[in-house]
Amino acid sequence: MKIDRLQELKQKLTFEADLSHIWSFYMDHFADDPEFTELGEPADNEYLDAVIHKTCQHLFNRAIEITDNLIIYIAEYRLFHGPIQVQGRIGGVIYFEDIKIGLLAVSADDPAVKYSRFSEMIQLSAPNHNDLN
Repeated sequence: MKIDRLQELKQKLTFEADLSHIWSFYMDHFADDPEFTELGEPADNEYLDAVIHKTCQHLFNRAIEITDNLIIYIAEYRLFHGPIQVQGRIGGVIYFEDIKIGLLAVSADDPAVKYSRFSEMIQLSAPNHNDLN
């Protein structure tokens, strides 16, 4: 495993138009590598849980159930990743906390996969008369 390829994954996640290329890169270089998985710890993230749930509802156009969420957090790289199961369909997620961008992939009808890139919106305070710009 070449951990320096995480920077390449981050670049692809930010700029690559074809989401399947991002997912393939992640799967080829990281997903099934025990050395990579052992870098992190199982983690809960309310934001990520909400995004996964809402995005899957949108992708499948109905209420869905997400089970077997096995998300791992690698603090050193500020990366959440791992498999999920959506209505019996296998899927996975990657999310870089520092750049606030992630990708969700869920199997659909054979052999199709549905992808969704997402980013966290930063909420700014309302402008006030003390703002200089």
